[in-house]
Amino acid sequence: MATVPALERPPVVLAEPPATRPKKGWRKYWHLYAAISPFYLLFLAFGLVPVGFSLYLSFHRWDGLGSMEWAGLSQYQYLVGDSDFWSSIGNTIVIWALATFPMIFLAMVTAVLLNSAVRFKNVYRFAYFLPNVTSVVAIAIVFGSVFSTNFGLVNALLRAVGLDQVAWLNTPWGIKVAIATLMTWQWVGYNAIIFLAGLQTVPSELYEAARVDGAGPVQTFFRITLPMLRPTLLFVLVVSTVTGLQSFTEAQVLLQNTSNESTFSGGPGHAGRTMVLYFFQQTFDNNDFGYGAAVAWGIFLVVVIFSIINWRLVQRRDED
Repeated sequence: MATVPALERPPVVLAEPPATRPKKGWRKYWHLYAAISPFYLLFLAFGLVPVGFSLYLSFHRWDGLGSMEWAGLSQYQYLVGDSDFWSSIGNTIVIWALATFPMIFLAMVTAVLLNSAVRFKNVYRFAYFLPNVTSVVAIAIVFGSVFSTNFGLVNALLRAVGLDQVAWLNTPWGIKVAIATLMTWQWVGYNAIIFLAGLQTVPSELYEAARVDGAGPVQTFFRITLPMLRPTLLFVLVVSTVTGLQSFTEAQVLLQNTSNESTFSGGPGHAGRTMVLYFFQQTFDNNDFGYGAAVAWGIFLVVVIFSIINWRLVQRRDED
């Protein structure tokens, strides 16, 4: 009896889902952008917008209340010939030089000592870093007492060794030395910690090889430690330049009671009037916000020029 072959069912073909185009660009990561957007919104509101407005303001005359008056380039033309502005630049550069180079030397020596310390390393690091986190206003008030003419600690030490006292806060060089000393004391510990981090990246094998070759501590420092610290030195020098050329609080608080003029005058003879002090004097004492904005851009240009010079000098030595 013949058998009837079973009917074969056709294979089931599953319908493929419609192809979806992959998300591209910001749509794929929109939630990540949304998470970090507060920073950029705050930076836009309190960073870029004020910078742009200050540039716009520098081309106008404005007392802060009335309507703005277009001034064109006249503010910058006056700035170029302003002897008070150039005097403030000279004061700032002298104070910066008196503070920066001793500070870097002391910070490097302190870092070497900290790196060789065996016990209480963390205690020493905390003690050296403490001045940097202390209020600058409080530090300036204390240093005002230290450099006082009649009752200051510095003059007491001078009298103890038979020397004449110095009117530190009433003479041009005394004012600059007092401000520079304050800035040095404030930043030595901070930069020492940075140098210490750089020292700890130097391979110990280099020091062991130097000792085997008979190199002494001085030769080891100048032949191994200093060349290996050049990137750290560049960072410290540039940061110290940017912060030092923008010094304001130190001079303003230290000298506010030494002159009958404005609190932004910089003491007797304007010897301590830095660039930023001059900016505040023009803006808030004279209510000339347009010219104050031009002074601010002049300060920015000076800081950029000095930072580039320092960077090039250190980089050239590194290449040589």
